[in-house]
Amino acid sequence: MCREELPSVNRAYSEFKDKGFEVRLVDFREDPVTVKRTVRERGYVAPVLLDETGDVTGKVYGVWGPPTLFFVDRKGQLVGRAIGPRGWDSPAAKTFIRALLEQND
Repeated sequence: MCREELPSVNRAYSEFKDKGFEVRLVDFREDPVTVKRTVRERGYVAPVLLDETGDVTGKVYGVWGPPTLFFVDRKGQLVGRAIGPRGWDSPAAKTFIRALLEQND
């Protein structure tokens, strides 16, 4: 995920996590020690998953470069995908997150 994007992801996650909003950051093809240090230094607050080889990230999900976002509803269904950095502090982004969270089960 792009370094510039993470502050707004952190804020969105912090703002909406008590309402059921989940964020998982996935790092691939990097050493776990380096990833843990980077997470600590940059203050990432969402859980970070590791795919050291990139096999799952690339071969299963078709992600070869960050940032790629997948939006999954409460039923576990993929409802959207975005490639490239986004600002998650905008009114439109917050409206989108709220709409996902308000969907009925």
